[in-house]
Amino acid sequence: MSKSAAAEIAALRDEIRDHDRKYYVDNAPEISDLEYDRLLKRLEALEAANPELVTPDSPTQRVGGAPVPHLEQVAHRLPMLSIENSYDTDELRKFHDRVARRLPDEPIEWVVELKIDGVAASVRYENGELVQGVTRGDGEVGDDITHTIRTVADVPLRLTGENLPAVLEVRGEVYMTNSRLVELNEERQAAGEVLYANTRNLAAASIKLLDPREAATRQLRMFCHGLGEVEGIRSTNYLDYLGELAEYGLRPTPRAAHFTNFDDALAHCEELIESLHELDFEIDGLVLKVNDFGQRERLGNTAKSPRWLIAYKFEKYEAITRLNQIRVQVGKTGAITPVADLEPVELAGTTVSRASLHNAEEIERKDVRVGDVVVVEKAGKIIPHIVRVEKHERQGRPRKFVFPTECPECDSPLVKDEGGVYIRCPNLHCPAQVKERVRYFASRNAMDIDGLGDKLVEQLVNDGLVRGFADLYALGADQLQQLERMGKKSSEKLIAAIEASKHRGLARLLNALSIRHVGRTVAGVLAREFGSLEALAEADVQRLSEIDEIGEIIAESVAEFFRSDYGRRTVAELREAGVDFKAEKADETTSGNQLAGKTFVVTGTLVGFTREEIQDLIERHGGRAASSVSKKTDYVVAGEKAGSKLDKARSLDIPVLSEDEFRDLLGS
Repeated sequence: MSKSAAAEIAALRDEIRDHDRKYYVDNAPEISDLEYDRLLKRLEALEAANPELVTPDSPTQRVGGAPVPHLEQVAHRLPMLSIENSYDTDELRKFHDRVARRLPDEPIEWVVELKIDGVAASVRYENGELVQGVTRGDGEVGDDITHTIRTVADVPLRLTGENLPAVLEVRGEVYMTNSRLVELNEERQAAGEVLYANTRNLAAASIKLLDPREAATRQLRMFCHGLGEVEGIRSTNYLDYLGELAEYGLRPTPRAAHFTNFDDALAHCEELIESLHELDFEIDGLVLKVNDFGQRERLGNTAKSPRWLIAYKFEKYEAITRLNQIRVQVGKTGAITPVADLEPVELAGTTVSRASLHNAEEIERKDVRVGDVVVVEKAGKIIPHIVRVEKHERQGRPRKFVFPTECPECDSPLVKDEGGVYIRCPNLHCPAQVKERVRYFASRNAMDIDGLGDKLVEQLVNDGLVRGFADLYALGADQLQQLERMGKKSSEKLIAAIEASKHRGLARLLNALSIRHVGRTVAGVLAREFGSLEALAEADVQRLSEIDEIGEIIAESVAEFFRSDYGRRTVAELREAGVDFKAEKADETTSGNQLAGKTFVVTGTLVGFTREEIQDLIERHGGRAASSVSKKTDYVVAGEKAGSKLDKARSLDIPVLSEDEFRDLLGS
């Protein structure tokens, strides 16, 4: 053995571990797979020439152990408890209330993360070295899977960094990607073998294989999301702990988000569910956790589960069908969205014949082609999406889908967002964009123009009567009566609805303008902050970025809209048409902002309002519409069949208003 060989081996191991971390944890590889393989082969050659230098934590030792005769049973030092499950937001709020009662008058921070649909496991490190892997089992005793956990690429054989904890028992989920399942089934189809059904069952079977070499071929992965026995970690809260795990070279659960308000955490849950199509792995819910470790300790556990976390689960339904065609649609902001036309299939009690493919990168990543047999999934309230292609069913060599380079409506050359995934038509006068923008302008959450439906919008734009929002206000009853299915009475009614929309208020107007990244919530924030469209139009990016809830991307989008020729022209035309640019008229009553600073929760079935109407009314009068009852709630407006929120309000002595009493409060 030479000192130079020992030094090169040590340096190679450090370099390979660093690249492993950059690839698996940071998702920012710096070298190609070929360069990485060369480093590993050089290390293998040096260790073969110097076998006395081979150590269990060397990157070459991921696969190489002999098969075990059977799986040993191991008792967990700390039980791996189950998680309380909920399928609706009312149950989640009851959970929040229980936590709040046990932590009176304490601010509670929350973390929301994905619930990976895999196999729960615990991995133990001592002084930075991997010493054991164990399945959850029954929570008290699990199977020793050290030999197979060592084959999981996300699990370092030695932790990286300095001042490593003496003991780190990290818990997480072993899983398989959908893309790997597709590859394995292609291989098995070619070999005439039985196909694997799904990623979860295959991951569960693979991690318990006796032969680590066979387990390595499955290419299992692992996300870390919890802790068992630990000695010497720095973190005092969960969010910091996830960051600490990443420093050690472990891969924390992705997309974890931190909130100081439970309502905001719940709203984020709905956003996460909408993005399921972006994931290459399966989830079966979301998890909401108390962030602070000290609060967790005080909350403690029940016999079955911790009191400081809950799983928000949703029913998932899958079906297999064939993709007949891929076509593209043009949205109100010009985004070109591919849509899959499917053989009709029953899914969650409805017949599904279409699924969104979202963007060009998704088609490429999933390698979706016309004629493919696909797995379609519906989770929660989201529209169906394609999970994966059953490539082993692929017949012949279907062509890859070629994304158009020109707009299918106006033939304008398409452009891709800088640093983004969406491809857009840049022509703001594109008929397809105009139709979508006008439809949205007239929708219930925007200017609420009753009677202006999709078919009528189609006619108005096709006939050249409407080229922009302001053209709606120039329409006459005589013009409308010339259109299909428009008589004198319906035309006059629509003209009245269009006229009434001039006074919907600034928040609705901002939402209606189809400014990128500005929806109902952001529009409300901007309306309250600036009070008039003129004041908002003068704000620069820096001024906009100073507002809570307005990030840099939104600020740049809003400022760009009002700087652009299109934005300036749109504002001028709407002003000329007589549209009110000020904050809601209700703010200008003789009583002033009657609800200023007050928080309301609306529950039950209302008679005189829709839920959206009463929430808009609250906000227009300076109040805040919240979704859950707490000590900070000032009033609860209760309709018929009010449930747990009404009970909670009474228990906290919060005033409860009927609809008539709410009107009296407004002075109307």
